[in-house]
Amino acid sequence: MNIQRKIVVRGKVQGVDFRNANWRKAMELGIRGSVRNLDDGSVEILASATDKEFIIFENWCREGPSHARVDRLEISELDQTGFTDFSIDD
Repeated sequence: MNIQRKIVVRGKVQGVDFRNANWRKAMELGIRGSVRNLDDGSVEILASATDKEFIIFENWCREGPSHARVDRLEISELDQTGFTDFSIDD
């Protein structure tokens, strides 16, 4: 059964290919949702996945791509459903 979460990634996560790398990881794991840059310099991920997929995905988000510096993740549950794929939003 899938659960939905919002993950806000804080640190040096914009301008370091974080969204593209995040999209590739989500596609590899079969996760649905979206990723976008926020005005405050963080990245927001809305995702639907199984518990097992989230463990792998959240561990990846704690590291990010090689040029990123992740300071912390803020994770909350979502009620939103209906994700059909994983997209990079502007």
